[in-house]
Amino acid sequence: MKIAIATPVFYPMINGVAMFSYNLASGLAARGHEVLVLTPSQNKYYHTEEINGVKVVYLSSTDVKVYPDQIHNVEKKKLIYKHGLKASVFPYHQVKRALSGFRPDVVHVQGSDPIGVSVVKYARKNKIPVVTTEHNQPEVLTQSLAIPGMMRKPVNNMLSSYFVKRQKKSDYITMPTKLAIKNLFGDQNIGVPVEAVSNGVDLTAFKPGRPDAAIYNKYKIPDDVPILLYVGRVDPEKKVGLVMRAFADYLYRCKSNKLDKMSKTLFVVVGDGVDRPRLEEEAKNIGVTENVRFLGRVTGPDLAELYKVGDVFATASEIETQGIVLIEAAATGLPLIAVDAGAVAEVCKNGENGFLIKPGDVASMAGAIYKLFSDREFRKKMSSKSIEIANEHSLDKTIDKFLQIYQKVCYNR
Repeated sequence: MKIAIATPVFYPMINGVAMFSYNLASGLAARGHEVLVLTPSQNKYYHTEEINGVKVVYLSSTDVKVYPDQIHNVEKKKLIYKHGLKASVFPYHQVKRALSGFRPDVVHVQGSDPIGVSVVKYARKNKIPVVTTEHNQPEVLTQSLAIPGMMRKPVNNMLSSYFVKRQKKSDYITMPTKLAIKNLFGDQNIGVPVEAVSNGVDLTAFKPGRPDAAIYNKYKIPDDVPILLYVGRVDPEKKVGLVMRAFADYLYRCKSNKLDKMSKTLFVVVGDGVDRPRLEEEAKNIGVTENVRFLGRVTGPDLAELYKVGDVFATASEIETQGIVLIEAAATGLPLIAVDAGAVAEVCKNGENGFLIKPGDVASMAGAIYKLFSDREFRKKMSSKSIEIANEHSLDKTIDKFLQIYQKVCYNR
């Protein structure tokens, strides 16, 4: 098939939507399909590249300075960023030029940004079937941006209406989880098939096993202490500080009970973002600097190895539509600790492969950390269950499902 994918973020950006779009495009190309990706240019200028067998058309773009680009380092949270996200504001003519030359059998749109809107407009004019995947929830966007609290509800309602209106122009809608579908559409019948399809993870890249010994030296991590791991953006909405405060409570309990090895547990934070400087200062203030490592942004094979270094994975984020890092951690065999919010309950199953805690409950998270590190057999049992659950979210299964959907909408069209 000839498949065009429109996405507001793509390689070299590092976030869930960018990685999903990259993995899907690469996986489809590896199976012999011809794939074209349309995305904003990171250098502002229109150009094309071939990446991993995929033709990528980077459309002319401009800076959106209200949010950092997740490529460059940032010092702290600001209203305006030097390195903001890129957006293609009026991309229709460039979209038309790219798609006219490519002549896709189907288009797959990853968001309701101007590129997605333009691709749908072109597809409708040319009777090309449209599949959309909505990754965002209104609450996720408004928490990420500097919107005053009293304005969030009306803005959320406006965004929700806009998202639903955009999806109705599709032939088939997917979202990563059933809960995400329910949150956006509720019980309304919008007249278009809607299905939950996991973002998927390449299980050949993320799998259990011993890490490469060199990884400990490279990142200055001792190889003989327990590791609590977090991977992801280090931004305020991810609430890494809550995990760190729970970790501090856990250490206090270990020292009070004279559990020497557990008292040496490290909290390893893999990722970067605007909240990192504040968290480094907070680590000093609560006395855990010696037990916390901020590694910054890590990608590629090193990231998979760092998952193997971990013993338990923890996050306090309340805004996940699925949480690719949770699937990656589970695939590596890590028990999970997460907040019972968003859609994480479909990956972190309470009492099976980890613990779900109430939002903001530092004491319960500390207790969960303590339970998993103090009971090795319990931890091993949850590790096995994590691997089993992750197998349900393999990238191969995700690609199989999308190919079925593409074939269905092409047949119906």
